[in-house]
Amino acid sequence: MTQQPPGYPEYPEYPEYPQQSAQVPPQYPQQQPQPPAYPQSPYTYPQAPQASAPIPPQYPQTPPQVPLTPPARAQAAPAPAPAAKPAPADDPDHPNHINTDARRVHISSQQRHTDATAVGNLLLYLPNFLCSLAVVGLFSAFFGKLAFLIILLWLASGALVFHRPTESALARRLLHLRYPTPQERAKIEPVWREVTARAGVEGRNYELWVEDSDGLNAVAAAGHIVGVTRFALNELPNGELAAVMAHELGHHVGGHAWSGLLGYWYALPGRMAWRVLKAVSVVAFHVSRAFGCFGVAFVVMIVGGLAFATISTLYGLPLLILGVPYALAAVGRRAELRADEHAAALGFAPMLASVLDKLHQGEQHEQAAQTALNGGVPVEESALSKLLSSHPDYHTRLHHLQQYLQPQRPY
Repeated sequence: MTQQPPGYPEYPEYPEYPQQSAQVPPQYPQQQPQPPAYPQSPYTYPQAPQASAPIPPQYPQTPPQVPLTPPARAQAAPAPAPAAKPAPADDPDHPNHINTDARRVHISSQQRHTDATAVGNLLLYLPNFLCSLAVVGLFSAFFGKLAFLIILLWLASGALVFHRPTESALARRLLHLRYPTPQERAKIEPVWREVTARAGVEGRNYELWVEDSDGLNAVAAAGHIVGVTRFALNELPNGELAAVMAHELGHHVGGHAWSGLLGYWYALPGRMAWRVLKAVSVVAFHVSRAFGCFGVAFVVMIVGGLAFATISTLYGLPLLILGVPYALAAVGRRAELRADEHAAALGFAPMLASVLDKLHQGEQHEQAAQTALNGGVPVEESALSKLLSSHPDYHTRLHHLQQYLQPQRPY
């Protein structure tokens, strides 16, 4: 036992054993001056414990991903803004947006009527109808005993105006309309339901169609067709779209649509005969020029004699046909004002005024383009073309809407 004290110097060998080095108090002061070496511990830890090595490198990788997501979200946030721009009908904050929620509807007892413009339209087509009747009578004479039956069939053919399959064929072939897609129907049907609810009209009696056009337009045809362009459906707020459809409903309610189509149908044989006579006379005139002045005079005498005989036989009615287009255009302008009043009476006057303003701006752009093509010289519309216009000008239509745009005074 007396020889063991000199053996204490062998204790420095204990640091080689990690289990006993943690229990030796004299070694703690030796490790206290080593705190500056802690920054180096991340580099030493990966070497000793291999299980903890992959975890520290992953922590610095995740924080850089956090600032990357906000820019991605910031770029994705403006994306809905341009998507909502072409569909202002979905914007509830638009001044011309209306509520289209389903509500209780009161159906009026009188769904349609025939106003003065519809009656006037039919009366103005009377000379054309008589000429067409004469043409059909001459054509049916070739069938002998069946002539009277052919005339009766032609007179009864006017009922096709209200025949649904015929209307569909008319919409597709002549008006180039199509049925709306499910997405378009989801937009147009609530608006149409609101329009018909305000008017007290059964909306299911009419068919909604769409025209693939980039122009602002709508159409009311036959007895049950209401069509709007793709531009009006996608670009107009639902209040302005409702105003356009209420205008077209006014044409149906007033009888303008069916009377115009009915008059056009009964005037068609006379127009076809006129085109044939015009083509034959032009060909005869060119052929007569080969025989000199005598040939031309002979053709003129024959054509003039036939025209005089026709006028005298029909008591001058063919002369009325020359003035019918101007009278029909005047009645058409009046019908447009009546349809505007119908839409304004349903509460769509501000929306209709906004639509008219957009139409006026489009006309101004077209006039500016024509002026540029004409070398800077403005192209003015002639007085004759104004008389043949079927729609009133912008200022006239806006003038007739003023009584609906001004606030009502309380009594």
